[in-house]
Amino acid sequence: MSQSTVALNDPQDPTSSAYKKARRLHLKTTRNRPEQAGAGWTPFRAAEKKYKARFPPPDLSQVLDLAAGDPSREQELSQGGWRGRSDAIPYHTLHSVDGTNTQIVTFPDIPGLVLLPSFLLSAEQRRLIRWSIRDHACHPNETNLDTHYIIPEEGLWTIHERSVQEGKPSKYIQPRASTSAPPSTPSTPPGPRQLISNQPADKSNFLTLSAELKLPATPSTTVKPASVESLIPQLRWANIGWFYHWGTKQYDFLRGKIEVSDVYKQVCKKAVSLVPWERVFGEDWREDDWGEDDWTTWNQSYEPDAGIVNFYQTKDTLMAHVDRSEVCATSPLVSVSLGCASIFLIGGLTRDIDPVPILLRSGDVVIMSGPKCRRAYHGVPRIFSDTLPPHLQGNNEEEQNWQLFAEYMKTTRINVNVRQVFPKGFDPGLN
Repeated sequence: MSQSTVALNDPQDPTSSAYKKARRLHLKTTRNRPEQAGAGWTPFRAAEKKYKARFPPPDLSQVLDLAAGDPSREQELSQGGWRGRSDAIPYHTLHSVDGTNTQIVTFPDIPGLVLLPSFLLSAEQRRLIRWSIRDHACHPNETNLDTHYIIPEEGLWTIHERSVQEGKPSKYIQPRASTSAPPSTPSTPPGPRQLISNQPADKSNFLTLSAELKLPATPSTTVKPASVESLIPQLRWANIGWFYHWGTKQYDFLRGKIEVSDVYKQVCKKAVSLVPWERVFGEDWREDDWGEDDWTTWNQSYEPDAGIVNFYQTKDTLMAHVDRSEVCATSPLVSVSLGCASIFLIGGLTRDIDPVPILLRSGDVVIMSGPKCRRAYHGVPRIFSDTLPPHLQGNNEEEQNWQLFAEYMKTTRINVNVRQVFPKGFDPGLN
């Protein structure tokens, strides 16, 4: 990308076309907004609004961006004009267990939060992107599109790739509601999505929560046949491992479990194994509500068995939430960032605690662990456009047929996150 193009797209430069476009849209959408809008917002909600805003462009001077302190990543930072500061918030750097130069960052204000910046090299990032889009987002792994469309088992991307290679028109996918008989079993009622505040899972209520009725989602009756090419940008998530039921925000254990792919498992287990957990939690860790789980065996025993691959487009957000569905509420939740950069917010046990903002870039890995961090509110209020790093752009010489993936990733952030549902030694009696 040339310097002149960067200048035109710089959303923080008042002379740029991107800035002027955002200003026009802001004036149009806020013309009738009450003056007191936002007066009752919690600190977390205020932070979400700040970083989500298109105009004025958010000030990132209080956002931790460890890439900003690395001169070798200047070309990557110049993409899109977004950068934070490498000294924005306090953090500690630890040595990895294997003695390599893997950077491990912890945060004194959030015990259990660990960041491994640039953990994945370029080739590994491309490998995970390929796997996530082409090999994982298909049968038998459920996606958000399966509710409304009859997706062929080979998946949308394989069909799309073949159409492009053969120079044929994009295949059309049929809506599920228009081609199937009325469901023989009850389903969730149609209408606006309802907010669910699920009860935290633990050993005492696990059987009760598992027995709750988990109705299948109702296919939309208004969607029309759509081309594969148009559906791919509508992909939002693909399930990993145990099936997650979005209507109740609990796992549907009766559907069984799909084995977590080694492609994901190896990366996430390696990240956990490199962390010196005794330095993360210190000597006072037993004072917290750990239950029977602890960090002393994670380096060897961590075994992710559930998760999700999120496919964000640049206008998407993930609002503040807490993960309460796992019986084990302390073992690591490992989150891998691929593609465009994003703002990650993490606060405390309520939305009334000011969240810490971190700018995550492609190849970064975040680990949330321990009782305080795993039950902390967190979210992603912003995906930054034009921030795809150079090594993921164009027809990469190291990768055959990468161009199609590069085009998709221009406006995409992929987030792979896995977790361990049950604590070590716990028998859920599901066999």
